[in-house]
Amino acid sequence: MHAGKWRFCVANHLLQYVIYLCCKEEKSQTRTYYLFANAAWFDIKIELYEMGWNLKDGLRECLVAAAPYGGPICDARPQLEIYSSSGLPLASFPWKSGVVKQLGWTVSDDLLCVQEDGTVLVYDLLGGFKRHFSMGNEVSQSQVLETKIFHSPYGTGVAILTGALRFTLATNIDDIKLRRLPEVPGLQGAPSCWAVLTQDRQSKVLVANGSHLFILDNTACTPVTPPGLSPQASSIVHMCVSFSYKYLALLTDSGHVWMGTSNLKEKLSEVDTKIKTPPKQMAWCRRPKSQQPSAVVMWDGLLIVVGECKETIQYHLDDDSILVPELDGVRIISGTHHELLQEVPGACEEIFKIASMAPGALLLEAHKEYEKESQKADEYLREIKEQSLLSEAVRQCVEAAGHEHEPETQKTLLRAASFGKCFLSNFPPEQFVSMCRDLRVLNAVRDYTVGIPLTHTQFKQMTVQVLIDRLVYRKLYPLAIEICRYLKTPEYQGVSRVLKHWACYKVQQKEESDEVIAKAVSVKLADAAGIFYSEIATKAYESGRTELAIKLLEFEPRSGEQVPLLLKMKKSPLALSKAIESGDTDLVYTVVMYLKNELNRGDFFMMLRNQPVALSLYKQFCKHQEQDTLKDLFNQDDDHEELGNLYVKASYKEQRLEARIALLQSAVDEYYKAKNEFSAKTTEDEMRLLRFQRKLEEEKGELLVGFSLHDTMTTLLSVGLHKHAEQLYKDFRVPDKRFWWLKLKSLAEKEDWEELEKFGKSKKSPIGYLPFVEVCIKHHNKYEAKKYVSKVTPEQKVKAHLAVGDMEGAAEAAIERRNESEISTVLSRCSATTDHLLMERLNRAKATAVKK
Repeated sequence: MHAGKWRFCVANHLLQYVIYLCCKEEKSQTRTYYLFANAAWFDIKIELYEMGWNLKDGLRECLVAAAPYGGPICDARPQLEIYSSSGLPLASFPWKSGVVKQLGWTVSDDLLCVQEDGTVLVYDLLGGFKRHFSMGNEVSQSQVLETKIFHSPYGTGVAILTGALRFTLATNIDDIKLRRLPEVPGLQGAPSCWAVLTQDRQSKVLVANGSHLFILDNTACTPVTPPGLSPQASSIVHMCVSFSYKYLALLTDSGHVWMGTSNLKEKLSEVDTKIKTPPKQMAWCRRPKSQQPSAVVMWDGLLIVVGECKETIQYHLDDDSILVPELDGVRIISGTHHELLQEVPGACEEIFKIASMAPGALLLEAHKEYEKESQKADEYLREIKEQSLLSEAVRQCVEAAGHEHEPETQKTLLRAASFGKCFLSNFPPEQFVSMCRDLRVLNAVRDYTVGIPLTHTQFKQMTVQVLIDRLVYRKLYPLAIEICRYLKTPEYQGVSRVLKHWACYKVQQKEESDEVIAKAVSVKLADAAGIFYSEIATKAYESGRTELAIKLLEFEPRSGEQVPLLLKMKKSPLALSKAIESGDTDLVYTVVMYLKNELNRGDFFMMLRNQPVALSLYKQFCKHQEQDTLKDLFNQDDDHEELGNLYVKASYKEQRLEARIALLQSAVDEYYKAKNEFSAKTTEDEMRLLRFQRKLEEEKGELLVGFSLHDTMTTLLSVGLHKHAEQLYKDFRVPDKRFWWLKLKSLAEKEDWEELEKFGKSKKSPIGYLPFVEVCIKHHNKYEAKKYVSKVTPEQKVKAHLAVGDMEGAAEAAIERRNESEISTVLSRCSATTDHLLMERLNRAKATAVKK
């Protein structure tokens, strides 16, 4: 590189650095850089906001809690006040409950107020009461001495030190499981300090009693000793845990800050602050770039940053302040200002440090010269390209833009990156595009009126979904929707979800009428996908607006979601109508069963009469489950035919014959009332058959009761009771053909051939005599079968002769009838070797039959 060019670059960067380090009063943000002696890293303190609140005494002697990730701030004075991070009021209400010992925020920005009696009250971001829970009887009796609210992998937890010097822990307030930790040996009063640790997915308490440290878990109190702790220390007066719970800082009464791993097995550094008075607060300050340990200690009017080296950075504080540990630094909130203390990100340091020759610094300078239309831009670009570092230069500028809070600086860096990209043929655009989108979102939420001062690192850790949730909690629906659309978030996760929250909030507004709200919600949600109106209607009902809930349910297309809420609102007739309209029988049954349990019997039946579909389904249910109820329904409707059917079905379940006949008689009476003579006569015949069967059982000992008429006659014939079978045949007017078939089969099965012959000669058979032949053959008695061949009609002669194997007779019968089909049938049964002459005769007869 030419000497003149190098000198110009150094001078230019020196001037730029001096300007950059100065307090820029004309800008919305002021930043100050500090360099630790003999260290390779800077710290930067950025002014985020001038606070918009008007606190008379600042933060002096008041209980304050601020949520991480740029969350809200709560101040407990005579009344409880909630502010955004820029100091704009979000909620304010008088405190009328017990003495508050501690304030804190959950991971979803709900406010926790821990009272002296161990009751924890939960409020939403805008001061709406949500619920309360107790930390147990022991805490209530011995009172709360100290409290810490912490976040773990399981959610938000609460740890309490009671007046009895015992610790009680709840790891997740959404699933309360109280744990009483073991007693600390030798503890006579409140410990000098204590903190909650999360190790191996388990929450523990680290307690300092003088110079002794103990770790309390579920089962034991274990003494621990920090390695390399200064021997001058006689007591540990303060401690803090890193944001990730991996590291720990201890402050001793000698003014030494010991920093190491939270399991107390490794020491990282120890620094002497030279101040022996106890501090007001101490917080761990994470350094993402250097990965070096760092803690921030605050006294009245003084803030000290300690790190790995022996030197410290001191800040003088004009007002009382609080420290809020963050993922990548520490926020400092006072009565007038809100600042962020963090390590200077690597990309920013490379670009903006004095005389930097980093690729990003050269690219930034090249772009500035390009805007001046100077040829020096080409020289800077050539220098970067000769080192093949143009991609790295673009990456540095994009990354540095992400860490900047000032929009103008962001634009300058992104323009430089865009300028460098023009000279790269294969640079992937995703990082640049993503950063532009992220910064537009971050600048929107960092705005003074919104007050969520997220860093890019925090934003990526938090995710877009959580940020949208936080905007929704603040009722910033338009901004949330615009961000979802800008980032092209899937509708069910983005716009639709925000609109659902808006609608749930809208229906709780008391100043507008039901019609106006219902219309506004339907218009706003008309094109939104994946929104269930039933959830919005539920919120309206919970807010005491039943009519509005009913109007909203009209927009719900799913009956399965409409009906349960209508039942909950005691709108049973409407619920039943909606269930029937859906065509879902299971849903109708659900409503009917609910009504049956809720209404008295008369009202229930009356409601069903007005809904024929529901009544029909309920009758089907009663047929299988509640016969008595079904009988009452038929009686009320004067449905005599169905009553008769019911009595008939019930009769078959009776074991005693008298009871069965009595039920059948009731059925007969009902059938006559219904003018159904056929069913009545049939039922009377059944009663006669039952009496006949019982009589035979008593006389002959045969089990017949319950048999059908057919089975009864079959049984009687099979046991030789022919006269009784014939009596049934006559009494019940059994058709002749049916009776002859029954008797024929029964005698053949008994092989009572003599009786069968007598039966065949008794009178002319109504079924003919071919069945006699076939039945005899079926039972392998060809001799008996031949007796009936001569009685077979001419049309069946061939079939009968073939059945008994008489080929000659079959041939004679076929030739005599001159039937071509019958001749062909006989021919097919003949054998060419044994029936040669017969086949010739049949063929001649067939030829003659064809000619005719």
